[in-house]
Amino acid sequence: MAVIHRAELSPSKIELVSGWVGSRPWGRGAGADLQRVAAYRFDDPDGEVGIEAHLVRGADGRLLHVPLTYRGAPAPGQEAHLVGTLQHSVLGRRWVYDACGDPVAVAAYLRAVVEGGTGAEEQVVTDDGFAPRATDAAVVGSGAPGLHLGPLDGLSVSDSGNATTVRTGPLTLLVHRVLDPAAEAAGAVLTGTWAGQAAPVVLATVQPLT
Repeated sequence: MAVIHRAELSPSKIELVSGWVGSRPWGRGAGADLQRVAAYRFDDPDGEVGIEAHLVRGADGRLLHVPLTYRGAPAPGQEAHLVGTLQHSVLGRRWVYDACGDPVAVAAYLRAVVEGGTGAEEQVVTDDGFAPRATDAAVVGSGAPGLHLGPLDGLSVSDSGNATTVRTGPLTLLVHRVLDPAAEAAGAVLTGTWAGQAAPVVLATVQPLT
């Protein structure tokens, strides 16, 4: 379950994302005024790290996939993956990282794809407890009986013009950054649908480490 606080953020998530995307090989040309399309979340089993992926439209018309993690303190060893910080009116200062460099998020993506998992249920904190909130995007893993999750033994992360490749343990996670709604889903994949996009779109792929 993803717990959502009604809060003000400074800067906003879309402002933070817009300021970072252009620095990545897959984000060049997207412009500084990205348009939010949808988002989805995964659970951290320990409840410490927020995992949220943003789907945004660039000025060039491309649909971009930007998974992030939110932490309450700097993450040692992840300095190269820091997107920025924001002030949360309830939780205080939050350190925001590229999820592809965060082992908690990478493990969540691998589990979802290999085990056929889904995105997190979202619950909003209210004065009376929790209230369910409909998710913007529904994501589901295909399942991959032939693949096996192993311990993460460090992450090797590399960007290309349309994806980020993460190598860890026995597996390779390919996070598609520039999304192609017309691409056919094949193999061990995470797909998503959202308002205006009824056909599943491939968001990530998992393969054995080669």
